[in-house]
Amino acid sequence: MHSSIQSLYDIAQKPKKLIIGLMSGTSLDGLDVALCKVTGNGINTKMELLEFETIPYTDDFKTEVRTVFSKQEINLEKLCLLNPWIALQQAQMINTCLAKWKMKNEEVDLLASHGQTIFHSPKSLHKQLKFGNSTLQIGDGDHLAVATGIITISDFRQKQIATGGEGAPLAFYGDYLLFNKKGENRVLLNIGGIANFTYLPGSEEEGKIICSDIGPGNTMMDAFVQANFPGHFFDEGAAIAKAGKVNDILLSALKANAFFQLPFPKTTGPELFNLSFLESAKIKTGISSISVEDTMATLTKFSADMIVEAILSNVKNPNNLQVICSGGGIHNPLLMQHLYDQLPDCNFKTTEELGINPDAKEAVLFALLANETVSGNNVTFQLNAVGIPAVSMGKVSFPT
Repeated sequence: MHSSIQSLYDIAQKPKKLIIGLMSGTSLDGLDVALCKVTGNGINTKMELLEFETIPYTDDFKTEVRTVFSKQEINLEKLCLLNPWIALQQAQMINTCLAKWKMKNEEVDLLASHGQTIFHSPKSLHKQLKFGNSTLQIGDGDHLAVATGIITISDFRQKQIATGGEGAPLAFYGDYLLFNKKGENRVLLNIGGIANFTYLPGSEEEGKIICSDIGPGNTMMDAFVQANFPGHFFDEGAAIAKAGKVNDILLSALKANAFFQLPFPKTTGPELFNLSFLESAKIKTGISSISVEDTMATLTKFSADMIVEAILSNVKNPNNLQVICSGGGIHNPLLMQHLYDQLPDCNFKTTEELGINPDAKEAVLFALLANETVSGNNVTFQLNAVGIPAVSMGKVSFPT
């Protein structure tokens, strides 16, 4: 037996594993690095977050990724070059974190890498009959494994598509393992670039579980700030939006997109929700002049309204519903106030109250997925839930 296969076999048998989960989102703010101690697998999984860092990306990194990010036409040579380059940049960040945490690389059992999404194209978006759902993440797993010396699990989304899903969101798999609670209706709401949610009914009725993208979380707001306020990457404290007023005509035009009429579950990305989407809505409504403050106020309300509509469309009785939040959007006070105002009967909290740093949640998710890949059983996820195939995900890369 190859020594690396033997090592993987031995790791799979361990009752406790040290796994680093990585997440690099569409916001391109940085790499989330979560060191997790994972015990057991399946519904018996226990997870302890030992260390967490977000390593900010340099301006050069962001510039390079944006040359291929969410574009219909790109330089294929640049895409080819970026695939290993991103992995090597991230490997350096991981090695730096481990040194800071006074840990040796060989103490880590697995590295779980989401990769950097370059393009997400579900059939509902591309509408080409002969092609199915597709998505592309780069940041090669072999380069990560060799540069860190750690067995790496990566490229999780492809298996989910291959078995009938849309490749996103994958949040359900971790949400179900960590947060399902009998007798308590829970929505796990993640407000990243794109907002998504998992509904876990306290009755544990399998057919009622749902996980879906909602629409824009921070992506349009952040893009607008970056375009209009050089050197700023998001609306800190919602200061810009708070200085403006919602334009109801523009808001209605933003909501009129056909994506919001699609049945749940569904997926989307910045390929649809971007500044061109905003400009198109302005043209349709004849709005030629609107202040940046009013635009930000409207975009913030847009994200909030679609989150509220998604929850109310999927939860028959929101009274006493536990809405457990994570992602960068929780730091936007105006966005969150809109949610509180429109869902007054819901109980809002963050994953912090359940032992998970809300900024680390997505990185933790991939650590859990890697654990299931090597030690799990697909039976765990056979829940008869639409769009959620019962499958283990990820490709294995060995250091040698």
